[in-house]
Amino acid sequence: MGEQQNHQPPHEWRVRVYYEDTDCGGVVYHTAYLRFMERARTEWLRQLGLEQNRSATDWDRLFVVRGLGIDYHQAAVLDDELTIASTAHTRGRIRLLFEQTAWRGDPPQVCCRGRVEVVCVRASDGRPCGFPERLRAELTDVG
Repeated sequence: MGEQQNHQPPHEWRVRVYYEDTDCGGVVYHTAYLRFMERARTEWLRQLGLEQNRSATDWDRLFVVRGLGIDYHQAAVLDDELTIASTAHTRGRIRLLFEQTAWRGDPPQVCCRGRVEVVCVRASDGRPCGFPERLRAELTDVG
């Protein structure tokens, strides 16, 4: 199945860079961006009333990262406030592609861009299954 275009504006979530997120030089460690992006996706779902801790019990669904890619553009440093902008696109019935950008400052300076492909599996047996339609519609404005 083809990819559906996103009609929603990006979801934005802000995070402050703490010492624990940096290397000894005060520069954000490369894997910290992955944590920031995970939190941004989780908070987006929470804002929509779709808490992940309830998905297994309420829908028999888990969301599993299938793959990811990240491109680094400019380092963020200790005490920066970053904005993580997220959009989602459907990729068939069981996959969503999240595109996320971490930026700082005004005007915005892009620190990195990431792509995270998530698949839906049944919590009861781990087999692939379709994303709940409500979730697909809420994240991608397609239905």
